[in-house]
Amino acid sequence: MSFETEKQKYLSMSSAEKRKLLKSEPVTVDQILTWPDYWSKNKDRIGVLSAGGEKVDKSLASKVSIWEGDITKLEIDAIVNAANSKLLGGGGVDGFIHRAAGGYLKQECATLNGCHVGEAKITGGYMLPSKYVIHTVGPQGEKPEKLQECYKNSLIVAKQNAVRTIAFPCISTGVYGYPQKPAASVALSTVKQFLLDNPDSFDRIIFCLFLQTDKEIYEELMQKYFAID
Repeated sequence: MSFETEKQKYLSMSSAEKRKLLKSEPVTVDQILTWPDYWSKNKDRIGVLSAGGEKVDKSLASKVSIWEGDITKLEIDAIVNAANSKLLGGGGVDGFIHRAAGGYLKQECATLNGCHVGEAKITGGYMLPSKYVIHTVGPQGEKPEKLQECYKNSLIVAKQNAVRTIAFPCISTGVYGYPQKPAASVALSTVKQFLLDNPDSFDRIIFCLFLQTDKEIYEELMQKYFAID
């Protein structure tokens, strides 16, 4: 069976239909706190680190979340894959996404002729709870302009495909060696600017954090970029 047939089959399923095929219960966007709610719940613990942020409207801050967990469990419109240039699977989050989606994802990726650093390309999500996977290739080492392109181009592709909810991993901070805190600053500043320029394009943008150190960094920086208090 071709990946095109499988792709359309999964994309045409309702959430309830797809859940019956999943091996575990997915996580919905309603189960993830918006940043204002997360901040309100945790500000006594993280408030000192987050002083001095630039104030934004609460409606803007409510479009972003930080969440610690497995990105392949998210039942949203699209998850972003920190891919390699061949788009055929690899280590880290790339490998997790390909294994969870099943072999048809690799078949579709093989038709995309790879991906340059900073580009973004979209495929079906297949056996993932998410409808789509947006693949982007991060830079090796600290290259802010290229990392910014990863986030911006992923959001552009998402908007073009009517994606309303999307989740990002921490792009390039693993084996590609981008320092975690500078990478988080690029991610947050790029997403913030995109939301300011396109205020009605997304319902939620989730920063999916796997390491405790990433969680601590994002807790500190979120209130800098999306301060509401």
